[in-house]
Amino acid sequence: MVNNGGKASSGDIYEEPLSPAALLFQAPNFNCHIIAIMGCKTSINPSVIKEGLQHTLIKHPRFSSKLVVQGRKKKWTRTTVNVENHVIVPELDPKMENPDQFVEDYISYITTNPMDYSKPLWEVHLLNVKTSDAEAVGVFRIHHSIGDGASLISLLLACTRKTSDPEALPTIPVQKRGGSSTATAGWFCWWLLLAIWSAIRLIWNTIADLVTFLATVLFLKDTENPLKGGPGVELVPKRFVHRTIGLDDIKLVKNAMNMTINDVILGLTQAALSRYLHRRYVTGSAGDKAMQNGGAKRESNNTPPKNLRLRAAILVNLRPTTGIQALADMMAKESKGGWGNWIGYILLPFTIALQNDPLDYIRVAKATIDRRKHSLEAFCTFSTAKFVLYTFGAKVAAAIAHRVLSNTTMAFSNVVGPLEEISFYGHPMAYLAPSVYGHPHALTIHFQSYVNKMTFCVAVDPNVIPDPHLLCKDIEESLKVIKDCVVERGLIEDDAAQV
Repeated sequence: MVNNGGKASSGDIYEEPLSPAALLFQAPNFNCHIIAIMGCKTSINPSVIKEGLQHTLIKHPRFSSKLVVQGRKKKWTRTTVNVENHVIVPELDPKMENPDQFVEDYISYITTNPMDYSKPLWEVHLLNVKTSDAEAVGVFRIHHSIGDGASLISLLLACTRKTSDPEALPTIPVQKRGGSSTATAGWFCWWLLLAIWSAIRLIWNTIADLVTFLATVLFLKDTENPLKGGPGVELVPKRFVHRTIGLDDIKLVKNAMNMTINDVILGLTQAALSRYLHRRYVTGSAGDKAMQNGGAKRESNNTPPKNLRLRAAILVNLRPTTGIQALADMMAKESKGGWGNWIGYILLPFTIALQNDPLDYIRVAKATIDRRKHSLEAFCTFSTAKFVLYTFGAKVAAAIAHRVLSNTTMAFSNVVGPLEEISFYGHPMAYLAPSVYGHPHALTIHFQSYVNKMTFCVAVDPNVIPDPHLLCKDIEESLKVIKDCVVERGLIEDDAAQV
């Protein structure tokens, strides 16, 4: 197999065909990459990073295998990894005038460069430049065919250790599930009726969601709006802008309204998009954009159209989540275990409206999420995509996926991060901001929690959304307004912000 930091022995060659989703991400019109921006509290020592990668990440088969094409077949083949070819350290002026803008420009620039297929499809850029929220910045770029976003971020976190205990892995919160309870015969009958009704709702919701999904493949498009990209948007270089908000503020709203963090995040995002879109319609740019995309210019009434259809495509990882410890063991044993892309789609409708009550954004978001939880849409879309890929090939499957995303407006996700401060090979981390590019959306929003902070990263097509910083400000302001409303109404007690 492989030893000595990823060098292949001559006796045994590791080869494995690409999974269905990996083939999908290799299609020309669906060539997706994951970006992970990591802010550090100290300057970065490239030698230490290279040494750390040599003993951890490179030992994972996906990060020490290159993609080989033989006729119509594609497979992963283990190869010797030279870490110097994967770690890029540009010479920078530490006294540059606008370091934040430089980092944004740099990340946007590297997304225009294709991956080198003669080596494993990943790289890390180390930028020793002080920004407004970090002393230095590391940028991972990984091809999406290597794995799904959640697994890749978890794998990167498995390379870190607690700052307070350099030998301990990070602590990632797990979802709490309700325990079993005893019940009388009468309660059992009542439970049985509820179970039957729940099953009927599950089947009905799944059928309705699949019909909507099929309609989206065939003809159903989101309303033309200032956030929606046009043909070829996946090929346009994206800009990545991130901001950090207080996770404690989000938990305060969550506890006061008896909801989840996902409910609050979706609600404040709907509030921010509503603010942003109303502002864009007031400026008149929305009507001009509709004409550019082949639509007729509306009579301007300075408001978005009624019943605006705006949906986010959410890619759901259906593979059971691999724990941080298991991933660390996986790298130590040079094994990939349960790895790969098992991805299904959920089409999540966003309600765009200026609510009189700011808390209505959260209530509407909760109703939307609860409805989607009671559906097998993600599992069914994954199974359908797998069938199409095996039956008709990657080109047809990629064309369908491309059409679904093209007919929606944006991508959205939320990933749970460590509960305590961590260090990446001895470099304390200030924030982690993952994102993705290469899919046909002009807007992608990712949320990533870390200790008591929540960092969100907005990836945009600057031709469609020329002011991403303003959109970020709307997200920040929306959380403030919602939090202030909760506090002013006395919906929270002194200890309500605690987990």
